[in-house]
Amino acid sequence: MVVFTYRKERGKITGVVYRPVAKVYIKSTSGEWIPFAPYIDSGADVTLIPYTLGLKLGFEISKDIVNLHGVRGIGLPVEIKKVKMRIGDMELEPRVAWALIEEAPPILGRLDIFDKFNITFKEKEGKIIFEPVK
Repeated sequence: MVVFTYRKERGKITGVVYRPVAKVYIKSTSGEWIPFAPYIDSGADVTLIPYTLGLKLGFEISKDIVNLHGVRGIGLPVEIKKVKMRIGDMELEPRVAWALIEEAPPILGRLDIFDKFNITFKEKEGKIIFEPVK
């Protein structure tokens, strides 16, 4: 079981807000584990990695660019990559969307991740619990 906590931030509309944030690691092409602190988003289909993090991971731009559409409906150019990720002691190999612009929030989405865990959001306690599925 892995427990993450909500992070206190300032929202543009609501003032102080607490957001669910994970602390995970992604393995670079050179073998280094790089920390990644994305928002845990049960409404996101895929994990989103900002541009500079992708560069640190050793990603290179290819011709396999697709547009990812979120709540705003505006296309975000991304490339789908497979990475090695560590959540607690568990290693996974999810597909992620590497944003080809920097202005993309780090997001932990459902694809290849949420089905490996039972996830509980404890809003009042400010905790998110990831329990591996047995």
